Amino acid sequence: MRPAKRTQEITPFIVMEILERIHEMEAVGIDVIHLEIGEPDFEIPKCVKTATMEGFECNQTGYTHSLGDIRLRRAITAYYFKNYGVEIDPEQILVTSGTSPAMMLLFSALVDPGDEIIISDPHYACYPNFIRFAQGIPITVPVFEDQGFHYTPEAIEAKITDRTKGIMINSPSNPTGIVMPQERMKEIKELAQSYGIPLISDEIYHGLVYGERAPSILEFTRDAFVFNGFSKLFAMTGLRLGYIISPKTFMRPLQVLQQNFFISANSLMQIAGAAALEGAEAETQIMRETYDRRRRYMIDRLKKMGLGITNEPTGAFYVFANAKKFSTDSYALSLDILDKAHVGVTPGIAFGKNGEGYLRFSYANAMENLEKGLNRLEQYFRSKI
Repeated sequence: MRPAKRTQEITPFIVMEILERIHEMEAVGIDVIHLEIGEPDFEIPKCVKTATMEGFECNQTGYTHSLGDIRLRRAITAYYFKNYGVEIDPEQILVTSGTSPAMMLLFSALVDPGDEIIISDPHYACYPNFIRFAQGIPITVPVFEDQGFHYTPEAIEAKITDRTKGIMINSPSNPTGIVMPQERMKEIKELAQSYGIPLISDEIYHGLVYGERAPSILEFTRDAFVFNGFSKLFAMTGLRLGYIISPKTFMRPLQVLQQNFFISANSLMQIAGAAALEGAEAETQIMRETYDRRRRYMIDRLKKMGLGITNEPTGAFYVFANAKKFSTDSYALSLDILDKAHVGVTPGIAFGKNGEGYLRFSYANAMENLEKGLNRLEQYFRSKI
C-alpha cells in the first residue's frame, strides 16, 4: 500500500525539520538560540485575551457562518479602508483557520490539473506544495540580489503561457524582507491585466514595515486575491486565524469548499481577531518599534561578520544574507552552524533554487537572545575565514 502520488511530491518544510532537530538538542540540555523560525516572541495583545475569555464565558463556541463571523469580516473591511483606502464588501471575505487553509482553498478553486501559477524564486517555502497538491504547476521566476530581489515584469512575462492561472506576489517578502515599490506593483498589475490573469497577493507581513509603506494590491486592482491573517502582526501564530479577500465571482466556489472541508473557522478565534483589529494598535506599534531596533542591530552585526547584505530588508522580521563566501551548500552550512555554534538559522535553499548560498536569519527573538546568538555566529564565521 502506497500513499497517493500527489502526497509523495510534497517536499519537507525544511525550517520545521531544523526546528525539530533543535528540539531534540534542547531535550538533552543543549542551549540553542532560535534565529530560524518566523514566530513573534511577543505575547498576544491584552484585548485578544480578554475577548477570548469573554467568548468562553458567554458560550460563543458554536459554528459560525462558513464565510466567517460578520463582526470579524466587518472589522477586516474597516481595517483595509483605514490603512489602504480600499472599500471591501464583507461578502468578499472568507475567514479560515490560518492563512495556510486559505491557500489550499484558493488553489483548489483556481487551478485545474496542469494549470500554472507563477511565483518568485526565492519564495515562501510552502507555495509550490500548495500549488502541486491542487495538481497545478509552480512556475518560478528568479529574482536576484543585484536587482533588489524584485520581480521584473519582463521576467514574469517570459513565463506566461496559456495555462497561467495566477501570478503571486508577496510583499513584504519571506524570506528577503523586501517591500515591493508601488510603481513595480502597478507595472505587474498592468502586465497581469493585459493577459487577463489574476494577481494573488500574500500580505501576511503587512503592518511589519520600517520606514516605508507597503501598499496592498487592492489599491490598484479589484481583480486580485489577497491572503492575510493574524499570526505575524498580532503574534497570534498558534491561534490559527487567516482570511482570503476575493473577487465576488469566486466567493461561492470558495465558500462551498470551506463548507465541505473546514465548515468554519474557530468561533472564539474569530472573536479574538475582531478584537485585535479594533483594539491592538498601540501594542502592535510597540512590536514594530522593537522589531526595527532588532533589525538594525542584526544587519550591522551580520555585515561585520562578512555576510553579504546589499539590500537591507524593510519589512517582515528576516534578514536574507549572502553566505556564498563561506559555503555554496546552505543546508549543510546551516546544520554545521547548529551543531557547532548552537544557533538555528534557515538555509536559503529552503526557499527555492535561487536561494542557494544564502541564509535567512529571523529577528523575532528577544534582544538578549539575538546578542547571544550573534556572538556565537561571529565566533563561528571567524573560524571559517
